[in-house]
Amino acid sequence: MSYQVLARKWRPKSFETLVGQDHVVRALTNALEQNRLHHAYLFTGTRGVGKTTLARILAKSLNCETGITAKPCGVCNACTEIDKGRFVDLIEVDAASNTQVDAMRDLLDNAQYAPTAGRFKVYIIDEVHMLSKSAFNAMLKTLEEPPAHVKFILATTDPQKVPVTVLSRCLQFNLRQMAGTSITGHLQNILGQENIPFEATALHLISRAAAGSMRDALSLTDQAIAYGGQTVNEAEVRAMLGAIDQSYLYQLLDALLANDGSSLINQAKAMEERSISFEAALNDFAQLLHQIAVAQTVPESVADDLPEREALLTLAQKLPAETLQLYYQIALLGRRDIGLAPDEFAGFTMSLLRMLAFIPNDGGPTVSPKKTEQTNKSARPAPAISQAKPVAAPPIEAKPLPAETLSQQINVNPQTLSEVSTTPASSSFNGNWRSLVDELKLGLARELAKHCELIAYDEHSISLSVPEAQKHLLSPNYQEKLGSAIAQYFDKKIKLQFSIGGTGNTPAKQISQEKAVAQASAESAIEDDSFVQALINDFGATIIPNSIKPINN
Repeated sequence: MSYQVLARKWRPKSFETLVGQDHVVRALTNALEQNRLHHAYLFTGTRGVGKTTLARILAKSLNCETGITAKPCGVCNACTEIDKGRFVDLIEVDAASNTQVDAMRDLLDNAQYAPTAGRFKVYIIDEVHMLSKSAFNAMLKTLEEPPAHVKFILATTDPQKVPVTVLSRCLQFNLRQMAGTSITGHLQNILGQENIPFEATALHLISRAAAGSMRDALSLTDQAIAYGGQTVNEAEVRAMLGAIDQSYLYQLLDALLANDGSSLINQAKAMEERSISFEAALNDFAQLLHQIAVAQTVPESVADDLPEREALLTLAQKLPAETLQLYYQIALLGRRDIGLAPDEFAGFTMSLLRMLAFIPNDGGPTVSPKKTEQTNKSARPAPAISQAKPVAAPPIEAKPLPAETLSQQINVNPQTLSEVSTTPASSSFNGNWRSLVDELKLGLARELAKHCELIAYDEHSISLSVPEAQKHLLSPNYQEKLGSAIAQYFDKKIKLQFSIGGTGNTPAKQISQEKAVAQASAESAIEDDSFVQALINDFGATIIPNSIKPINN
């Protein structure tokens, strides 16, 4: 007996064995059990997600000799003939090969006749969007008033090209791309039943290469079995896929963290020599950043058998969360705009340099100490601490500094202060930390300042506390930038001391509470408005949730 490829051998023959399309299976199952049958169905989705398979299962459900059922028996003549692809009342048409109106007219003329062996005459038209405009027009009349014994099942990868007049006459289901975990799990099950040894990391690579298509995943697994001599292991799968070693992505991140522009450009040149697509590289870079963000937020969600697990967890510790988000946004925008660049190399390297430019100096240019000294001499006098503008937030009670050393502290580097004066401020700090944060010239360190609670202060030092949930903001880089900004604001050296804990009365929390109060006030004002009440009472109007926004003064 000739060998049958995995994609055909393990093709689902019932709704229960279909993987990854539970939302469609549930709707069709309910319709079949309640005998609420539509005359035309449209399945949309990318290649290999199960459109044709689902159509055949539905055809069996409609024609099973046990009756219309969501669980066809699979052994009767109708079920076995449909599985073999030779059931006389199941007509499968490839619209890509039969685009003309004459072929469609012949098909529809035959639809008028009663089924020969089955309960329904089922037409499966694959890639229906390929039909010509005339062919679609010929189909409309039959779709609008179909014979009772006819069911149409249309499938397409591009529903945007299907006329709305056809769409409106079909019950439409959108099949999703398969999740990587679903593909990997299904492959493990199949290889286990086939008694073929495998490595879990190899299946992860196949799943990634399949890009959401189960059929592609099974075809790649067939190829991997042949390539590896009845085994599926990581090294051979990488070689088979021609998978480019993506270590360059990690090297790019290392160069960014080291603020090494020369290394970034050299790495980009090396990628150009290897003919790596820069657009694809930006996509892969964004994907890597997403994986790091997940590892940073929910480390336990990183699979133990993921090939890059250790590297991801290490980078999650190194990269500040805000820097990670910034890199991700720049990578997405760079990929979107790369077609507008002079060439792909320029677009790619500009994205990297943009990442570099926004991080090291809080977006400001680097100036020499000499120039800074001259600037300080001509600058306006430093503002007194008490000049900070008042806000509505409740004042934070000042306390004397504790004698003991707090759990984390930082002394501002004198070199970072650009030789600022040590002359004392003209008046004392009034304890309004939030107002001070609003006045400070901060870049990415602003998030650290917003999540700090003032614990105590005196003339030369400020003690701050950061909630446990935001302790990741306490990177030395952010602490030093905040200390530098405070010292420059008061024109004197200020010692910052940090601890983890506190009551959580931070500017960020205050702002959040104020927004919540404003939102509640706005919702109350709308609900109590006489005109709105009249609309509700007289016309049955409803207020759309989340549509109410407070007006900013």
